[in-house]
Amino acid sequence: MEVSTMSLFPLSGVLLPGGRVPLQIFEQRYLDLVRDCMKSGQPFGVVWIRRGAEVSQRGKASPDLGDVGCSAHIVDWDQLPNGLLGITIEGGERFDLHTTETRANGLVVGEVSSRSHPQPVAMEARWQSLLDVLKSLEAHPHVQRLNLTPDFDDAWQVGWALAQLLPLEEYAKYEMLGFSDIDELMNALDKTLNEISGEA
Repeated sequence: MEVSTMSLFPLSGVLLPGGRVPLQIFEQRYLDLVRDCMKSGQPFGVVWIRRGAEVSQRGKASPDLGDVGCSAHIVDWDQLPNGLLGITIEGGERFDLHTTETRANGLVVGEVSSRSHPQPVAMEARWQSLLDVLKSLEAHPHVQRLNLTPDFDDAWQVGWALAQLLPLEEYAKYEMLGFSDIDELMNALDKTLNEISGEA
């Protein structure tokens, strides 16, 4: 297991592979992080900030941060009308977070080990309803602005894109981020969609 050091961006939301999330950057430590990553082309790590009752077990690396994160590449940036820097990040590889430390400027860095990216899994007929929901979400103007490009033939990409876009509790998205079996991910999404439609 190869361990490396990665700059971290703790977020109250979960980033999934292939997912895109817009961020407003205003703290100096993160402005520096974004500048350095844009210069080097290197990713930074996004880790979920656990909250209150969502902390089912204290993390190994930090009691406040998830043990699994996702690398993030900056795919777009712009100066926002409010004067802040706006960036759009895209999820890459998942990683396990082992230890963290906070630098003098407040930036959190972690010792991480990358998880191997799962091999593509062909979509099956039993997952068609999930694909239909994803395609309907992609027609929404807000989603169109993100310019998502999931491979509709790869169940992993369909599942992660759907998990990113659905209005799920973040702890549910975090759980899905950690899944290593495609059936686990698709079954969890199917169950969630049934619950959402049942409440409507």
